[in-house]
Amino acid sequence: MGSPHFLLVTFPAQGHINPALQFAKRIIRTGAQVSFATSVSAHRRMPKRPTPEGLNFVPFSDGYDDGFKPADDAQHYMSEIKRRGSETLREIIVRNADEGRPFTCIVYTLLLPWAAEVARGLGVPSALLWIQPATVLDIYYYYFNGYGDAFRNISNEPSCSVELPGLPPLSSRDLPSFLVKSNAYTFVLPTFQEQLEALSQETSPKVLVNTFDALEPEPLRAVDKLHLIGIGPLVPSAYLDGKDPSDTSFGGDMFQGSDDYMEWLNSKPKSSVVYVSFGSLSVLSKTQKEEIARALLDCGHPFLWVIRAPENGEEVKEEDKLSCREELEQKGLIVSWCSQIEVLTHPSLGCFVSHCGWNSTLESLVSGVPVVAFPQWTDQGTNAKLIEDMWKIGIRVTVNEEGIVESDEFKRCLEIVMGGGEKGEEMRRNAEKWKNLAREAVKDGGSSDKNLKGFVDEVGHGCYESIGS
Repeated sequence: MGSPHFLLVTFPAQGHINPALQFAKRIIRTGAQVSFATSVSAHRRMPKRPTPEGLNFVPFSDGYDDGFKPADDAQHYMSEIKRRGSETLREIIVRNADEGRPFTCIVYTLLLPWAAEVARGLGVPSALLWIQPATVLDIYYYYFNGYGDAFRNISNEPSCSVELPGLPPLSSRDLPSFLVKSNAYTFVLPTFQEQLEALSQETSPKVLVNTFDALEPEPLRAVDKLHLIGIGPLVPSAYLDGKDPSDTSFGGDMFQGSDDYMEWLNSKPKSSVVYVSFGSLSVLSKTQKEEIARALLDCGHPFLWVIRAPENGEEVKEEDKLSCREELEQKGLIVSWCSQIEVLTHPSLGCFVSHCGWNSTLESLVSGVPVVAFPQWTDQGTNAKLIEDMWKIGIRVTVNEEGIVESDEFKRCLEIVMGGGEKGEEMRRNAEKWKNLAREAVKDGGSSDKNLKGFVDEVGHGCYESIGS
């Protein structure tokens, strides 16, 4: 039998593709082959760089080949990616079997429960690649399995908290936003439910989680019916284990820009820079940006602030421009894009003001950089809770009644994290501790290294040449 052959199916969003590509490269290092399937539009946006040996791209149409636009109907999109993706996936699996290159296992990222259905229908094992923390998967599991009323109660009473097996007490602001009463994205919850139902139909459901054993020991074991396997952090090797120094950010960033910011960082003292970024999806209101700007000017630290350019190359409207842009540019640097992991590992970095997306959270963790947690939606509130209360590597901002973080509150958090006080020192010590533990996990013989190799060995025993014959 030849080497194991994995089909990796990825939802076409940057936050899914980045860790999935890192997962593909880790799998290839074990001697396996990987076919990477995502939408045509996402594949087009990937930087054109040499493809690692053993990795093969198989883009499929989701009906939105020019990309999903904010004005598009999200529910229609989800039904189209399911319909078209299922057809293409079936064809890819059968064709590979006919050509004598059958898939050993289908691995799929969240929001694609239909990938597991296709795999099961063709008799191929599958595993979910969960690109959020284990804690968040547990929360969804409990929501759909016996604790729904408890969640609804705390959604109505923000001061209350819910206690779930193996997890810390959680208030409504600590929950994934899709579970809170005010959630506008109601179409997402049924997909998470389908995801868990697809797993429940497996005899031994496997979930590969972008975390590591020391980071979430209890959440990884909290749900008896699911086998959660910590295989993270899925961060480029050059910044983590050094096994592949050329693995910097291939596929890690969909957008390119000037790298003048690195020269600017080189000119700044050690641990002096505040880095501000809200990821690839979050859009801040003009009011919120003005409050952030005021705090950055008042705090006196040099800052690097990523403000994404409008989509489709449009000009920034006059009413959206920051009132104090010129003053900001004298004291800091504003860019539309940067290689985040490169910035976070730079010695001049003092803290990361983050929306707490899971990829960003792990990147700050492996870089040893403390965080000002500024969550927006989806899993970010839960991640902020873990950052502040469980790992103690940052502080979370408090919003006012309009949902805005005022400049004084933001400045207070910056001063704690960047200051020389006891709390700031403790955060820096903890950040260094988690950085070392993350690196240990992916080293040869580390927990994530062993877990991944064990998974490949286990599924690699099967060969499915009968499919499609």
